[in-house]
Amino acid sequence: MNIKRTIGISLLAALVGFAAWVGVSAGRVHAASQSEELDGTMRPVASAYALVEKNYADPVSSEKAFYQGAIPGMLHTLDPHSVFVDPAEYREMQRRQRAQYFGVGMEITMDQAKVVVMQPFPGSPARRADLRRGDVIVAVDGKDTTGLESPAVADLLRGPRGTLVRISVRREGVADPIAVEVTRGAIETSVVDAILWKPGIVYLNINSFEAQNVAKDVEADLAKLGEQDATGLILDLRDNRGGLVNEAVSVAGRFLRDGQMVVSHHGRAEAEQPFRARAVAAAQHYPMVVLVNGDSASASEIVAGALQDHDRAWVMGETTFGKGLVQQQFPLAEGAALLLTIAHYYTPSGRLIQRDYSHQSFFDYYYAHHSDTQNQDDLKTTDSGRKVYGGGGITPDEKYPNSHYTIFQRRLGVAWVPAGVTMYYRFGNAFFNGAKPTLAAGWQVDDETLNRFKAFLKTKQVTFTDADFDANRDWLKEQIRWELYFRAFDKNTADRARWLEDPEIRKATESLPRAQSLMQQVERVLAQRGAHS
Repeated sequence: MNIKRTIGISLLAALVGFAAWVGVSAGRVHAASQSEELDGTMRPVASAYALVEKNYADPVSSEKAFYQGAIPGMLHTLDPHSVFVDPAEYREMQRRQRAQYFGVGMEITMDQAKVVVMQPFPGSPARRADLRRGDVIVAVDGKDTTGLESPAVADLLRGPRGTLVRISVRREGVADPIAVEVTRGAIETSVVDAILWKPGIVYLNINSFEAQNVAKDVEADLAKLGEQDATGLILDLRDNRGGLVNEAVSVAGRFLRDGQMVVSHHGRAEAEQPFRARAVAAAQHYPMVVLVNGDSASASEIVAGALQDHDRAWVMGETTFGKGLVQQQFPLAEGAALLLTIAHYYTPSGRLIQRDYSHQSFFDYYYAHHSDTQNQDDLKTTDSGRKVYGGGGITPDEKYPNSHYTIFQRRLGVAWVPAGVTMYYRFGNAFFNGAKPTLAAGWQVDDETLNRFKAFLKTKQVTFTDADFDANRDWLKEQIRWELYFRAFDKNTADRARWLEDPEIRKATESLPRAQSLMQQVERVLAQRGAHS
């Protein structure tokens, strides 16, 4: 994209027009008087930019001044979630929401200034071409990718269905670059997976609500597992940071009674808007436990809050993040957009999801460990009369705190490491060393593999003691097995092997009787209310 210096004036005009539209739509002032007021407000901004552009020691990029400075700075004064999205980010966000595109079907990321393959999706053209996790992309259609960021390489890989793209990669253990021709196809991605954890008990993992196919994939996965015969369901929303409210409403609503409130939102310029359940018959008869943690946010909090308020599920884990602000997308010039907070989300009982952010920095809001900050003045009750509080995320019915990572574990890389480039990932490259990744079904990490990993860490100058290593042997085995399963099979297989041994999921299955009691209790209460109405 060629962004000219005139973008500064264009963006100022867009902001003035946007502000005028908001003001008029709210009916607060007349358009003429507001235009004069805005002209006066924006004049110092335009003057400051003109002075900077004329007198600053180095040439001034209008893209940097406005995309990275003025607009984000303005939004930063409002709340932690109103943000400016540049054109490339906005395109990628829209692609993730569609959950479909034309390309080769693989996830890529950055590793020390190199673009690497994180995973070829199962059944994708990339998988069929034998591209592998850990491959370094060095050229696409003859174009050297040195110095390019992963979004730029992703743009090179995408293209019309049926067209050929030539990809050159370097692979650890192979001396020369490997070149493959891949025919682009329609790629569909899913953030949903479900397994039969044990007879009758379904485990459903939803990683995100970003895509428009979440509810559809939930229906398909549960139908395959025979939902009508289920005796219990574990819904895992841990580390699910949210996404599209309509998808959250559809997922929560299928488990509720038809017409029940799922969530509502309202704000200064927004009338209250309720979202109601559309029930699915097969989803009404079994008890549910919902797993959440401190990184469960936004749409996942909508789901957990609705199921808790209606006593449809027993919520277990940690208090959720507390993100209950509604963002609307407002497109700007040059393909950029504002995600502007327009309202607050409220659970069916009326409690506010949003955590207070007014007395701390945005950095602390996002990254500091937060304790239970529920507002004692925001007391509500569930359908059966249980007390619940708002103003601080969703507080679980049963606490199951996540264990904190040790310093040693953090050095090797854990779930929050950007892009998943960990020491286990690098060990996977060395372990297979260019050979086709193959493992026997049910393979486990043995002492020989563990010792290989220990020697590998020493070659990478990772600081640790024998005591550190021995104290974390079980942890290390779990991480190594997940990484090697990922390569030999696929991510779903690696995830499923981990879920089957997850102690929190096991504890959740033991809490299903509590969820059953909730269902029975609310049935009695609703029956009594009906009898007295």
